[in-house]
Parts: sequence; C-alpha cells; structure tokens
Amino acid sequence: MKIRLAQVTTSRDPQENLDIVRDAVRSAADAGARLCVLPEATMRRFGGSIVDVAEPLDGPWASAVRAMADDAGITVVAGMFTPAAGGSGESDAAERVRNTLLITGGGVEASYDKIHLFDAFGFAESDTVAPGSDPVVVDVDGVGVGFATCYDIRFPGLFQTLADRGAQLIVVPASWGRGPGKVDQWTLLARARALDSTTFVAACGQADPAASGIEISGTAPVGIGHSMVVSPTGDVLDSLGDAPGELTLDLDVTELDSVRRTLPVLANRVF
Repeated sequence: MKIRLAQVTTSRDPQENLDIVRDAVRSAADAGARLCVLPEATMRRFGGSIVDVAEPLDGPWASAVRAMADDAGITVVAGMFTPAAGGSGESDAAERVRNTLLITGGGVEASYDKIHLFDAFGFAESDTVAPGSDPVVVDVDGVGVGFATCYDIRFPGLFQTLADRGAQLIVVPASWGRGPGKVDQWTLLARARALDSTTFVAACGQADPAASGIEISGTAPVGIGHSMVVSPTGDVLDSLGDAPGELTLDLDVTELDSVRRTLPVLANRVF
C-alpha cells in the first residue's frame, strides 16, 4: 500500500483548512497513494475554542472532505471535532466535543474518537473533549488499518488491541505539544508502539508553526512536525523535520508474517 502523510500547519478557520485538505488529497492522488493522512485538529488547530466549530460527521466540513476523497478515489484521514452525544448528560454534550478522526473515501466510511485525552504537561484536553471508547480497524485495499490519536501513542495496550483486531498498519494523526525532549519522546514512542504491536506505524503530526513563522503562545499542543513511518521492527523508514512537508512510502505488509514469527510478542503476552 502506498501511503502519503501530509504534515501541515492548520489555522483557526475550518473553511481555510479545507483548502489545505484539498491540496493534500490532490497531491496524494497524483503520487499514486491509496491512503492520505492529515494530522489531528486538521479542522481547527488547538489554541482556540474547538467547541464552537464541532459538527456531526454528516455536517458541511466532513461532507466537503468526503467529496474530496470520493473525487480522488482514495481514503483520507483527517482530524476534526464532533458533538459529544451521550456522555454524562445533556450538559456534557453541550460543553464538550469528541476529538474525531474522519476516515472516508476509497470505499471506506468510518470514524475514531480519541480514547486517551491529553491531560498532561499543563494542558487539560478533558475540559473540552469527551473521550471515546472503541478501538477502530478498517480495511483499506485489503490492508487492516488501525487508528490512534496523539496522546494515545503513550498507551501500548491500545496498539496491541488494534493488532489483535487485524491492524497491519496503525495511523497516528497528532498535534504534539512542544517542550524539552518532546521530539525524542515522539520518535521513541512511535518506534516502541510499532515493536509492541509488530505493525507499521504512520505518525503524522502538525508541523511546528514556528517553522512557518507563526508565533503561538500558551500551552496548547500545536505541533512539532517530525512525522514518520516506522517498520514493525522499530526502524524509522522515513521522516520529516519540523516544517510543513509530505512523506510518501510504499509499504509491503506481507513482511508482517515473517516479523511476527521471529518476534511473536503478541502471541507471547501474559498480560
């Protein structure tokens, strides 16, 4: 499967960000990719209200992305925010949203709500976001693709559960928080999760706004870049720096059988 990661810097304007999605999808299709991955918070970057932009999966923003994917004939993954239906009651639904991955196009229609919320490093995502609960794996051109979002990458159990459910590739859109050691942690975690689950991991982050001359203050996680694709043996196959860019890679998922025979961590688990 040929995949394309679009490391972008999105703005606080969802309509403006649709232009970014459109360019990424066209570029991915032109490159022959079957899966185009954009970061978490593609709809609207963190650092401002996300509650007032939340829309359902059949709303205008998602519908526009869906049309782009259908026109290109490929599967597109993009981070957005949807209303938190259910939760702890009507007040919860009114005050919080879901941090959602829209997965659409190429015969696929699904979504994933971020399970582990980023309540760390001085930021409290749970103030405005309600957690999801269901791991998601879909079939894209015969390849099992699982999904995780940003902070999820710190929790190996999710990645092993996705592998148990048939994931051969796990896609991780993110808007990683900046700070000392955070690039090293991001890289280490992506490599470790690939080894934990013996899957390919495609981690696609928001570019660092500073790399484009955009100054942002506060503790909101606005991205550090360094998107990468990691093999099931933990090797970084290709990666980007902190600036906007695109990464295209052709994955051979037939390698997984051999890797899992040699390194049967899924079969050998006790806990």
